[in-house]
Amino acid sequence: MNIVRKKITVVGAGHVGATTAQLCAYKKLGNVVMIDIVEGVPQGKALDLMESAPIESFDMNVTGTNDYADTADSDVVIITAGLPRKPGMTREDLRDINAGIVKDVTENIIKHSPNCFMIVVTNPVDTMTYVAKKYSNLPKNRIMGMAGVLDAARFRHFISLELGVSNLDVKAMVMGLHGGAMVPLPSHTSVAGIPIKELIPQDRIDDMVQRTRDGGAEIVKYLKTGSAYYAPASSITQMVETIVRDKKRVLPCPVYLEGEYGLHDMFMGVPCVIGAHGVEKILELELTEEETAQLNKSAEGVKASISQLKV
Repeated sequence: MNIVRKKITVVGAGHVGATTAQLCAYKKLGNVVMIDIVEGVPQGKALDLMESAPIESFDMNVTGTNDYADTADSDVVIITAGLPRKPGMTREDLRDINAGIVKDVTENIIKHSPNCFMIVVTNPVDTMTYVAKKYSNLPKNRIMGMAGVLDAARFRHFISLELGVSNLDVKAMVMGLHGGAMVPLPSHTSVAGIPIKELIPQDRIDDMVQRTRDGGAEIVKYLKTGSAYYAPASSITQMVETIVRDKKRVLPCPVYLEGEYGLHDMFMGVPCVIGAHGVEKILELELTEEETAQLNKSAEGVKASISQLKV
């Protein structure tokens, strides 16, 4: 019986990309190709990763390249290429530079893998996913951003710390754009099925919501010369696993909206069913008036960012 392995391409061999490649290999999700514009970096990191295979007991192949031809026929492509944030820099500050990078990457990827599933990570991710769709012409089920999985994981972590309980028992939902105007949803967040409002005072919930919004900036402030990569890579890998193993998980992701939540022609984080067909369903939650207002404000930020694109 011949088992055809999935081919996973990671564009960008920086911290996020290399850690994603590592996790995909360790979880045996498929053969991995790392591509980067810097000669030697993806090749060296791929070799280093393969030398861990006898210890970690994986038989996936990991290769590094500077040639998009080597990414041909990829099943899943993850775009992490772009400039990272520096202290005091917003995701929007990166927009125009990274839009040019994402455009170039997308056009090169689609030449060789026209039927791939594409996961965009480059910031500002809601806008960059819009750019990738524009230049890939992929159907909307095949392209999504990575943001909500990460934001919800941060929210879950803070709640588990607050209550001193296992993070496995914490379920959280975060919608909206990835950044300061994201919308963590306490009304759809629980611990072992118990709404957090029954367990945590409102002022502490408010503090955790704000810390979730500031989650990336908090890490950038500590690192000074880089941004988060362990949790982002874990979040990406969960999305990849959900697709290649047809998990049909409900995950919050920036996806293309055509009327859901009253929003049109934009990517923004909403809960979706993700499986072998990519974005298989968008779930429309019942929101409080305050959450609806926050979501609409978040959408205005995405619209403004898209309108200012120069690509």
